[in-house]
Amino acid sequence: MKRVRVVVVEDEPLARQKLRALLDEIEWLEQVGEADSGARAVETIDTLCPDLIFLDIQLPELDGIEVLRRIVHQPAVIFTTAYDQYAVSAFELEALDYLLKPFGAERLQVALDRARRALGDPDAPPVRDRAVRALETPRDGLLTTFFVRDQGKLMPVHTKDIERLEADDDYVRVHTRGQVYLVYLTLNDFERRLDPHRFVRIHRGHVVNLDFVSHLVPYDGSRMQVEMRDKTKILASRARSRELRELTL
Repeated sequence: MKRVRVVVVEDEPLARQKLRALLDEIEWLEQVGEADSGARAVETIDTLCPDLIFLDIQLPELDGIEVLRRIVHQPAVIFTTAYDQYAVSAFELEALDYLLKPFGAERLQVALDRARRALGDPDAPPVRDRAVRALETPRDGLLTTFFVRDQGKLMPVHTKDIERLEADDDYVRVHTRGQVYLVYLTLNDFERRLDPHRFVRIHRGHVVNLDFVSHLVPYDGSRMQVEMRDKTKILASRARSRELRELTL
């Protein structure tokens, strides 16, 4: 196997230095560049055309996922992050691996073994193609299961068990069976992939599963209040309230 060309994208100097030192010990790797921001990452990746990138999720200017959306070149990707509380979305699982910082040589070797197998497979689709497909055209039409990170483990979440989704900046809080997970996707990303007959957007920041709605209560002359089975109360927007009223006809 020829040497694999690698670019490291990491904004923290010490973390970047440590990762590069670990990679220096791998004889079949050739480090060809690095970047410390999302914008530089896009330029570096498209200029150097590496086979593999280590991509931090939290970056200045553009986050790691936005970097993947913008690059033209299609390398294999291993994500890295320092934030254990952030869930691994279905999109992130399309990467070769997901390393939680700080990680050591042993965990890195597992990821590299996976990368080596994937890079040796001529039929493996480029990671950006897989990522776009995961976000925009799910294999069976609608998202039914995705994975979240919970105390260092990847846990499956079935969409039928989701009670509601709540926007939180660039993340979504997934409320399911008494648990709350923070997932690195936007509410729009989720809404595109969920069953529209079951999941209804009632506000810019809220999507509810109708199976878990207890009842609707008029709030004023134009808005409805949605009350969930767990007693959560969410005020629907005026436009969404009109749509909710239509569902009752």
